[in-house]
Amino acid sequence: MSEKLYTVGKIVNTHGIRGELKIVPETDFPEERFAPGSKLLFVDPEKGTVLTQTVESARDHKTMYIVRFKGFTNINEVEKYKGWLLKVEEQYLSELPDDEFYHHEILGCNVVTDEGEELGTISEILSPGANDVWVVKRPKGKPLLLPYIDEVVLNVDIEAKQVTVHIMEGLLDL
Repeated sequence: MSEKLYTVGKIVNTHGIRGELKIVPETDFPEERFAPGSKLLFVDPEKGTVLTQTVESARDHKTMYIVRFKGFTNINEVEKYKGWLLKVEEQYLSELPDDEFYHHEILGCNVVTDEGEELGTISEILSPGANDVWVVKRPKGKPLLLPYIDEVVLNVDIEAKQVTVHIMEGLLDL
């Protein structure tokens, strides 16, 4: 399978006795990913086994989703999938508005200032609250934390894997 796969959730447990699974979503679009008819891949993280499954029904349950997949009607049929990942093929990723990006598109991008100074590469994305924070791994020194706000992130060029930023006073303590 040459297509890239992206994790959208993890099967953490069974729910009830009728073949439903408890899933911790790892996607910004759980209502779309777990919509009835949606095709997801079950991936065994240890063996790499991949199975295509279709969502029959899903409901939001606290911080998780309770999902029933077509063809499963009892707990014994789904018990073995605990710990497996749910993935989606790249072709099923949604088109995002121009100012939104998937994490996998941002990670690894080079970061340069609007004055042309190279700062490093984005190694992590944190979501502490109001806005995401992009962690820039620098050649020397501590990582730089960039708030993902219009005043700081000026341009994101996914094709060139480059992000142009404006360093506000106090953001960069060299």
